[in-house]
This record gives sequence, structure tokens and C-alpha cells, in this order.
Amino acid sequence: MTALSALAIFSASGAEKVTFEINSPLTVAVGEAFRVEFTLNAEPDKNSFQAPTFEGFDVIAGPTVSTGTSIEYRNGQMSKSYSYAFTYVLLPQAAGNVTLGAAEVKVDGETYRTTPTPIEIINEGSSQSSQGGGRRQSDEEPADIQSRIAKDDILLRAVVSRGSVYKNEPLHVSFKLYTRVPYVNLVPESAPSFNGFWSQDLSDPNAARVGRETYNGKVYETRVLFEYLLYPQQVGTLTIDPVDLTVVAQVVVQSRNADPFFGRGHEVFNVPRKVQSQRTSVTVKPLPAGAPSSFTGAVGSFTMDTTLPSEHFAANSAETFTVKISGRGNLTFVQAPKLPLPTSFEQYNVKTTESINPSSSGISGYRQFEYPFIARAEGTYSIDPIEFTYFDLQRNEYVTLRSRPMTLEITPDERGGGDAVVMQGRGLSKEEVRLLGEDIRFIKLGNPQLRAARVPFLFSGAYWGLLGLIVVLFVAVYASLRKRIRESQNLALVRGKRANKVAVQRFRAAKGYMEEQNRHAFYEEMLRALWGYMGDKFNIPVANLTKENVREELHKRGVSAEDSQRFTNIITQCDEAQYSPAESARMGDVYSEGVDLISRIEAVIKR
Repeated sequence: MTALSALAIFSASGAEKVTFEINSPLTVAVGEAFRVEFTLNAEPDKNSFQAPTFEGFDVIAGPTVSTGTSIEYRNGQMSKSYSYAFTYVLLPQAAGNVTLGAAEVKVDGETYRTTPTPIEIINEGSSQSSQGGGRRQSDEEPADIQSRIAKDDILLRAVVSRGSVYKNEPLHVSFKLYTRVPYVNLVPESAPSFNGFWSQDLSDPNAARVGRETYNGKVYETRVLFEYLLYPQQVGTLTIDPVDLTVVAQVVVQSRNADPFFGRGHEVFNVPRKVQSQRTSVTVKPLPAGAPSSFTGAVGSFTMDTTLPSEHFAANSAETFTVKISGRGNLTFVQAPKLPLPTSFEQYNVKTTESINPSSSGISGYRQFEYPFIARAEGTYSIDPIEFTYFDLQRNEYVTLRSRPMTLEITPDERGGGDAVVMQGRGLSKEEVRLLGEDIRFIKLGNPQLRAARVPFLFSGAYWGLLGLIVVLFVAVYASLRKRIRESQNLALVRGKRANKVAVQRFRAAKGYMEEQNRHAFYEEMLRALWGYMGDKFNIPVANLTKENVREELHKRGVSAEDSQRFTNIITQCDEAQYSPAESARMGDVYSEGVDLISRIEAVIKR
């Protein structure tokens, strides 16, 4: 039994993905010591940790190693996880932008490295942002909180991969948020608009890309909000319109009221700040002149594979010619190449199948075209090659792909069928084409005697019954649509209905951060879940989303004063845990309290 338990622990811990990360501030002041922490969620090999050189800093203390081990027993399975932290206390030497190099550590012989991290060192008092070392004096008024966030502390930029492209050449654009202050909520005010472009949305709300960058000499935390792949459809100068966004930032200030025992505490203020991305222009060049007649607008890099029909087959039987075009480019706009068949051949609708894989570098995959046809007359026919032309962006020229020429020998129809006339353009499928050699019959001559085979459906009892059923269904659908339109026009009702669903999604994200032991991200997501639920449920604007307004709305809806106080306590615990070096509350307790509170509020409101 002991051996089986040990094996279960080893399997569970070994399956966990190893992460090695660095935690450091965005900005520090000259002469002000700060902490840098390298965290690992696995047990490192002995003496394998290697710190960076810390060029530009004096190492005051470190490394201080802290370890933790947790064992969890769930559904009869036992799992074990580790946490290692290597902490240094550094002192900046001079103002400027300095990049901390990568630290290294080995786990089971495999090397892991942190990402090089930029840090901005400023002169004391030069920054007034809440993360730049600015200090709130005890006599500062609440009206001055807005000025604590500098104009360039929150930016929204449209990052375009290229400023000049050919028509139908892929262009990648991302709307990236740059922040130097913490924030609790993002409220989009307008959606991206791409006039003159065909767009493919690449955004993934469940896997937002975050990072750290230096822009205009300052270090920012970055987050990609929207990501698109664009294909320009017009020649000239096209404009990407700005996107508007409201960011609810947080400012932490020293409290004016001192506690006789604990001294001065801290207050957290939510400050809404509207930002807008810049208007971006893209120059779209026309494709070079002299394109072959087989060019239909394909741009990129492609290959062509063809599957030829049998070289010998009988007249009045069906065959298929298949063309598969693969590669990277504007595959969505690739058209079926022209198949040059003799006039005695009957060609039917082309069947298209495709596999499209969009990414930030373009669209890759294939499009396959099947050409069903029937040869009606016997003989030997030479078929010209199929041609497909595309514009190669690497070689900056047109490239023509050709199939090999083929010769078809059509033998007499063994069933003795004569020439039959079939109307062109019927739009038959491939399966129907195969049956044409069997179901074609000659026109019967003579004086036919025609009679009705069955009673006409028009104006019969079944006709009136079906008509009545259609009218009833139409009335029901019309009433349902009217109800949905009325509900969708009531924005407050829509926000209130989706408040619980959005909160549940954010709680799930917070639980994931809790399992990863990511304290900062956990408390940030908990704050978003609680504030976002209250704002959506009670239709409170972001600018008015305060503890007092929430307590007032809860009281109006019959929520007990005890639950109102629980909400205030949870918000306070999350705020303190985000900015306190020591954890004042267990993440598991805060998570359980938050979920239970929202459930109790939902139960009271639905009565």
C-alpha cells in the first residue's frame, strides 16, 4: 500500500508543468532597496540555481531560499507539489533602464530560465505614478487622486506588423494595453473597425498574452487585448480606426487617519481612465502589371497537386479530376483553376473542400477542387494542363504552376447507348453524375396518352392544413423575436442576467491562479469577479463603483447587513494581500468566502 501511494505521488507531481518565473517591480527609485524573487514550482537539482549578474544594482542581501511543500488528497488520489523561492534585496546604482538577465535552474537535469526583465530606475520624486515611488502626503485631498496617475501611465496602442503591403498580402495588427499602475477592470467602449480589409479574429480571451516592454524610455506591463489578421482588398492608403477603452486603475495611498495601535494604514481608490489607440495608416500597393491570364488574385506561397482520371474509360461514364492547392497566403480567396475540356465533355459543378488554419503570420492549409465530368463521344483527346498562378511575396514575381498534360482514350459505350442530349449547367453532384450513364432515356415518339397519376396537392385538405401550420409557426416565431428584441434593448437587464455567469468564469480563473500559487494574479482576479458582479448586477457605472454604493444597493434588495459587511471584508483582504509582503489571508479561505457570498446574494435577489 505504501509503495502504491508513493507511486501515485510521484506520478501526480511529475505530470505538473515546471514553471520558473521572476517577480520584480516595474520602477524603483535611486537609493531605494527593493526585492526580486525567483519562484519555482518544483524541486531543483542540488546547487543548480544560477542568479543573473545584477549589473546596475548592488546586492544588499540574498539569496534567501524559502521552500514549501503541499500534499493534497482528492478523489482517492494523492498529489504533492513544491514551491521554491530565491529572494534578493537590490539597491539601484543610477537612474536609467536596466534589464535583469535570465536566472537558471535545473530540474531533473533539464535547464529552465527566466525571461530577461526590464526595470526603470528613476530619480526620487520624478514619478508621481502609484508604482513610481510617489508618496501621498498626509494632507493630500481625495480630489487629487486622479492626478496620481500620469498621462502616460496607461496607454493603448495599435501595433501593426508592416506599414506597406501589397493587395491581399497578410497584415497582423494587435491592440496592446501598456500599464504602469495596477488595474481591476477593462471596459471596451468601441470595437475594432477595418474598412477596406478582410479580417480574421485571432483573439483568445482565455489565453491573453502578457509581458513587459520598454516604450519611450519607460517600462510597462503589457497585455494584448485584440489580435487580427488583415488582408487589404483595396489599393491606396487604408486607415485602421482607433479603439476606445476605459481602464479602472487602482491607487494605493496612505490613510490620513492613524490607528492608535497599528498606526497609519492604506486606502485603495478606483480611478477610471479612458484611453484610445492611435489612428494607423497602411499603404497598400497594387500587384505588378503583366499577370498571366490564369492569375485570379492568389498571393503567398503555394504548391499544386493533381489527381488525374483514368486514361482509358468508356463513353457516357463519369470521371473526376482533382486539384489540391496547399501553402500559406490568402487561401480563403483562392478560386478553382479552369479545367480545359473538349466541347464533347460535360462538366458539372466543382466540389470544394478546405482546411484553413489562421495564425499571426498568415493563413495556411489547403483548398481542394473536384471536377466531375462525362465524356459523351468516343475517341482520343489531348487535355491541356491546368494552370494556377499566384504572386510570390518572397520572389516578388508571378509564379505559374501546371499539371502535366494528359491524353484520354474514350472507348465505345459497352451498353450500346447512343448519343444523348443532357442540358448543361444542371448543377449535379458528383454522385448524380455517375448515374447519368444509366438514367438517360431516349424521347418516346408517337401519340402518347397522358392521364393524371394522382390528385393535385394544390387546394387539397393537406394543402390548407400545411398552410395553417405555417401561419401558426410564423406567429410564434414573430412573438419570440419581439420578446428577445425588447430584452436586448434593456441594457441593464442584459447586464444583470449575465452578471452571475461572468462572475463564475472569473472565479474559475482565480481558482487556477490559486492552484498555481500565483498570489498577485489570484487576488487581482478575485477583485475583478466581485467588483464586476456588483457593477453588472446592480447596473452601477464604473465611476460610481464604491463600497458605499454597493452596500446601499444590497440593502435595497434585502441582502442582510452581515453579507454586506462580508463583501467589504473580502474586498479589503484582497486589496491588502495584493500590496502586503506577507500574506494576510489564505487564498483558499478568500476564494470560498467570495463564491459563497455571491451565491447567497443570488439566492436573496431571485426570491
